[in-house]
Amino acid sequence: MKRRDFLRLSGLAAGAATMMSWEGLAAWAGEVDAFVRGPAVEDHPLRQLSPHVWAIIAPDGFPTPENRGMMCNLVFVDTSEGLLVIDTGASVQIGEMAIRQLQRQFAKPVIAAFNTHYHGDHFLGNAAFAAAFPGMPIYAHPQTVQAIAGVQGDLWRRLMEQWTNQASLGTEVVVPTASVAHGDEFRYGNLLVRIHHYGTAHTPADICIEVVNDAVVCVGDVAMDRRIANMDDGSYLGTLNAYRQLERNARAKIWVPGHGQPGGGVLDWNRELFEGIYQSCERAVAEDLPLAEAKTRVLSDPRVASKASETKGFESNIGKYVSLAYLEAEAAAF
Repeated sequence: MKRRDFLRLSGLAAGAATMMSWEGLAAWAGEVDAFVRGPAVEDHPLRQLSPHVWAIIAPDGFPTPENRGMMCNLVFVDTSEGLLVIDTGASVQIGEMAIRQLQRQFAKPVIAAFNTHYHGDHFLGNAAFAAAFPGMPIYAHPQTVQAIAGVQGDLWRRLMEQWTNQASLGTEVVVPTASVAHGDEFRYGNLLVRIHHYGTAHTPADICIEVVNDAVVCVGDVAMDRRIANMDDGSYLGTLNAYRQLERNARAKIWVPGHGQPGGGVLDWNRELFEGIYQSCERAVAEDLPLAEAKTRVLSDPRVASKASETKGFESNIGKYVSLAYLEAEAAAF
């Protein structure tokens, strides 16, 4: 049901509601809530990545009516005190699906969540966890908290409804409740979790979460596997710097991206793609060549060409992200 239809129904029902008993009104309100809510998301399996880290790996890289927004990996850390969630998904329905899976696997509550940044596929599931586990802290970078509380929260809610043909209806924006900074550490029993932030990468507010005991780092969208990243708010140079800092400061054996498969080579794959895009644009700017020539060079660069066929969203996004790299190279040259 679309919002305008719901509003029309609400207007017609308003007068009748005044004649209902309180019990009847409550029952009617519950029926309306169910009616305007999107359908449940089918269950996706949990996968164990390390002794303490589990994940639901999203099969798709972009939201569609068919996948109902299931496009982002959700990560869970099993501690002696309870479960941690790293990124909660793109809707309340996805968050509820994750809770169902956790309840089947673990006899533990969720005690904290982390949002890696302010794009909606990573935080719109907050509502499900906040409802199921009242008082649970939700951590994020201060700029992520500010962005979700401001324009980004409702913008992403509306975009997800549009992209999924209203399948995510009923999702409410729940803003993270606590801020974290680079170097912050959380100890849960004998398990240590460390926060990394190296400036603007995918966004100005990315955090990466290191599960120190397991040598696992959840990088959010700072790196992806076989999917081209949204760089509208980001920086190629900043992203490449983040990779160097992460490799220097986190002794990871497994990198868990927000999209795609976890593994030891995630940063290498993404670095090669980004270096191919940015360095080709950098040379074009140095030679005073136009954007069209820069794009030709990017597409012919073997670091980019070798990944074109396996990268989700490549054809529809490469032109835009060449433009962003070209603009960044121009700015860096002055």
